[in-house]
Amino acid sequence: MKLWRSPLAWTFLASVALLLGVGGWLLADPATSRSDALKTGGLAGGAIVALYALWLNDRRRRVEERRQDIERQRHELEAQRAEQDRERVADERFAKAVELLGHAADQVRVGALHALAGLARSRPAYTQTVLDVLCSYLRRPFEHPRYAADLDRHVRSDTRGDPEQEQELQVRLTAQRLLKDLLPATELPDAPDYDLDLTGAVLEYLDLAGRRIGGMLLRYAALHSSTNLNGCRFTGRVYFTAAGTGDGRLIGNFRCRGAVFESHAWFSGTHFAELADFSETTFSGPTKFKDAEFAGDALFTGVKATGSLDLRRACFRGQTDLRFAELPAQISLYNTKVLAEKDIRLPPSWATEELRDGDARIVAEAG
Repeated sequence: MKLWRSPLAWTFLASVALLLGVGGWLLADPATSRSDALKTGGLAGGAIVALYALWLNDRRRRVEERRQDIERQRHELEAQRAEQDRERVADERFAKAVELLGHAADQVRVGALHALAGLARSRPAYTQTVLDVLCSYLRRPFEHPRYAADLDRHVRSDTRGDPEQEQELQVRLTAQRLLKDLLPATELPDAPDYDLDLTGAVLEYLDLAGRRIGGMLLRYAALHSSTNLNGCRFTGRVYFTAAGTGDGRLIGNFRCRGAVFESHAWFSGTHFAELADFSETTFSGPTKFKDAEFAGDALFTGVKATGSLDLRRACFRGQTDLRFAELPAQISLYNTKVLAEKDIRLPPSWATEELRDGDARIVAEAG
């Protein structure tokens, strides 16, 4: 009974009925030959079979499409589960590495730092978080005998601390190197911009040369020995406010040649204890060196400042080259001092005016 309910059986019956009906009708016509009648009847019956074949083929196609859709959904579900597993493993790695940063052994802390950096490389979504953790580690209080303010620069480089201090110093230097490794190079135009918060951090031999950085906070930071920011591009706001001041902290050689500051550059109250080299640097936004102190040589040769420039109460005590390549319309020079006995090079529109105490100040010539 089930056979007669199938579409195939009904198609067969309809085809035979149409063959007999059309053939019989044409045979009743004297003008139609028997062969033509059978041929026409066969074509009519074959048309029914062809329609059934088309219907069957369409049904198979729809079944195959549903099967492919189900297979695609299954693969998407498996991929989603795999991604969730990877995220879970990454979260566990991150939590474990952060926990190990508090370990007493320095080699364990170094390993934890490298584990965090490896996580950031394999999972770029973690990069900013890992950078935040590295910065947080560098913001931890740290003292070393060679950071004493009364040490001569040559004695300072040879001064060593106790074993625990030396071990912690190596961990911190590792964290600084990893900061640079995780930041994109400046020649990558579509690279993401990562922010660094090193407020109050104690840093030595900080080297971020040639790196692209978003915003950067170095307020009240202590930068020792030397700092290398040559060729950096800062796309966000940068604050060095009062860096290198208080408690004997200082900035050693500060190299910032050919850097680009696309937004605010705040060096208010910053103490440059030795060379400060800003040659060929571009300041595109508001720039402040208000109350900054340059104890060593200061080089601003070829600097382009297109925003505002604030040099109020800045003090230059070494050889000074302020021959800017481009100056903004808004410049503040109130009580900007230099030492008259030093070699001072200024833009054509600036001059020095001697003061009673033997120092001199920079003034803008009228016209």
